[in-house]
Amino acid sequence: MINLCLEDLERRIDEETERNLMKSWQCFSGTGNKEGPFTPKRASKSPSGILWPAIGINTAISDIDKMVLHQYAGCSASLEEGRGDLLCVRANYGTGILPSLFGAEIYMMEDRHNTLPTSKPLPGGIAALKRLLDKGVPDVFAGYGEIVFKVGERFKTLSQQYPKIARHVHAYHPDLQGPLDVCELLVGSDLFLMVVDEPELVKELLALVTETYLRFMREWLKIWPFTGDSTVHWGLHHKGHVMLRNDSMMNFSPAMYEEFVMPFDRKILDAFGGGAIHFCGRGDHYIGLAAEIPGVHAVNMSQPEYNKQDVIFRHTVEKGIRLLGYNQLAVPGALDSLGKLKNAIHCPALQ
Repeated sequence: MINLCLEDLERRIDEETERNLMKSWQCFSGTGNKEGPFTPKRASKSPSGILWPAIGINTAISDIDKMVLHQYAGCSASLEEGRGDLLCVRANYGTGILPSLFGAEIYMMEDRHNTLPTSKPLPGGIAALKRLLDKGVPDVFAGYGEIVFKVGERFKTLSQQYPKIARHVHAYHPDLQGPLDVCELLVGSDLFLMVVDEPELVKELLALVTETYLRFMREWLKIWPFTGDSTVHWGLHHKGHVMLRNDSMMNFSPAMYEEFVMPFDRKILDAFGGGAIHFCGRGDHYIGLAAEIPGVHAVNMSQPEYNKQDVIFRHTVEKGIRLLGYNQLAVPGALDSLGKLKNAIHCPALQ
């Protein structure tokens, strides 16, 4: 089945369309859109010639080839609908990848939810964390590590059999979250007290998680090395190579970001030529600090409506930092006052 599906995908990829789409993204990431928000779409739709199997995420997680099919099915849907996202795949194992290396238990959602798993906090409190720190950086092939790298290798092997897929479908880095998010996954809500009661312990844990992130990413790069000075992630294109997640920052103050998180975010961005920062919920309280990191080239917000738009714009588009995946419908009229700076904002086209 996998070869039948990939043959269908290979047949439907129009190389001129994909090259033009990539050029438009590169222009946006570099000099900005010609005018107004960037809302790319493919020139035409390319319907599938076969019925692709519907694979739930739990089924995909249980089998390498089903994971591969699950991911390539997303590419098929992009062609089918004529969307403006770049074709891409990843080893899609959720937020628990790095926590699993430290022994965190994975929590699987019921099949009916079709939602990625997460991980449970480590039991044992501070004593368990101290033992974790004593052990140092874990084996990157522990937990989900081994299967993530195997899926990366499977993508590589399959792409070599299909020239157009090899040229136009991008394998982007797994979801390693960001240092603070991983710490919250390992510690749970106790982290909100630990930053006050045990600040040095939290910093040691952040340092350990950061070093683990670096080692894991370098192992991934043995399979899928970065090319050029930009990358594709979630079908988006941005300068730099990593997409850091900072969802947990909605619960911490700007001062805490500066003291606890910013140095480690910067270390990762420095190591991989910069990249983008994603956050759910609110981020306007610390966006000014994050924008000071030289390697931050783009920002992706899931919920702009929870943020003060003038603050976000002042620290992103006004400084040349691109906004990716901006939902105009969530904050009607927010872009009206931006003038030419609208060209630094990507707004997905309405289907």
